[in-house]
Amino acid sequence: MSIKPNPSHLAWHETMKLHEITASQTNSLIGFKMSIHNIKDKHLHALYAEAIRDIEQNLRELLPYFSEAPTGTRSLSDSELTAFYAGQLLGYAKSSILGYASAITETATPSLKETFHKQMHRAIELHTKVFNYMLERGLYPAYNLKELLENDVKNANKALGM
Repeated sequence: MSIKPNPSHLAWHETMKLHEITASQTNSLIGFKMSIHNIKDKHLHALYAEAIRDIEQNLRELLPYFSEAPTGTRSLSDSELTAFYAGQLLGYAKSSILGYASAITETATPSLKETFHKQMHRAIELHTKVFNYMLERGLYPAYNLKELLENDVKNANKALGM
């Protein structure tokens, strides 16, 4: 069975990724443009110029998608909104943990590394609390693969049909 996406707007999860990538690339572009004039090595300067051109092209290609982002909750029920908000919070906690784990592997300053550890543990605690909240309310059937996958399909179709 072929499922056709609803072309009237983007799904919520892809809208968030669009936001994250655009914000990250915008910040990098600003930093690169501020730095390029201080780079004396010709080869490195050329690499910065290439990165700037690439990011500018990336942003030009991404910006039109913002007009396709969802603009509201549409017709979600209270329980569907609760599930969405809980999933959003769980996703935040997961990506925070991954971000801190990566940062820890690249940190040499002991006090900063300890700060990242402390913050990662808070993110892990949040993840545990949100996961348990969802599990207890039947919002995340983590131990039932069939139900989990059925929910993925149902939720994806609902998001696509919004």
